[in-house]
Amino acid sequence: MIAKLSGLVDSLGGDWAVVDVSGVGYLVFCSGRCLNRLTVGEAASLLIDTHVREDHIHLYGFIDTAERDWFRSLTAVQGVGAKAGLAILGVLDTGELSQAVMAEDRNALCRAAGVGPKLATRILSELKGKVGDIAFGAGAFAAPAAGGESGAAADAVSALVNLGYNPSQALAAVSRAVGKLKPEAGVEALIRGGLLELGPREYSR
Repeated sequence: MIAKLSGLVDSLGGDWAVVDVSGVGYLVFCSGRCLNRLTVGEAASLLIDTHVREDHIHLYGFIDTAERDWFRSLTAVQGVGAKAGLAILGVLDTGELSQAVMAEDRNALCRAAGVGPKLATRILSELKGKVGDIAFGAGAFAAPAAGGESGAAADAVSALVNLGYNPSQALAAVSRAVGKLKPEAGVEALIRGGLLELGPREYSR
C-alpha cells in the first residue's frame, strides 16, 4: 500500500493532482482545500489513503493526518463514498468539521456536493461520539502543556490542536472548560467542553 508520496506536482485538475515521483506520475484525488495548497512545478508531500477495488486502484491525497483521518471516518459511514468525503473536506476544514459534528450542524455538511439532509443526519449520528478518537488519531503533535496543564487537560489540548486549532486557542479553551467541569472530567468531556468554548467558526466559502 502507498502511504505517502513526495515529489513534484506535474499537473492539477478539478479534483486531482499528478505527482511526479522519480519520473513516475501518480494520479491522486484530493479535496479542493488540499489542491489549493499545491502548485504545478513545486515540491509536495501528500499522505495517501489507497483504495483497492477489483477493477482499479485509487489514491486519495491529504496535506496532513487530520484531513486523512477525517476522510477515513467519513467514508466509513454508510452512503458516504470517497467523492462525498472529499467534497465535505473541500468546504469544511478539519476544525470546522469537528465543530459541525459536535454541534450537529446538518446545514454545514449539506454545503458539500452530494450530501443531502438524510446523509448529513447519518454522518452526525455516527460520528458525534468519535470526534475525540479522530483527534487522537490525527498525529503525534503534542501541544505544550503551558500553565501547568497535565493529564487529561493536556491530552485535550493536543487533540484540539490535531483538529486544526492553534495551541494558544486550544489551551485557552480547555482551561475555561476545566473551570466549568468537574475535577474528574475525562479527556472526551474536556474536548467537548473545549469545542464549545471555541464556539462556532465562520465557515469559509
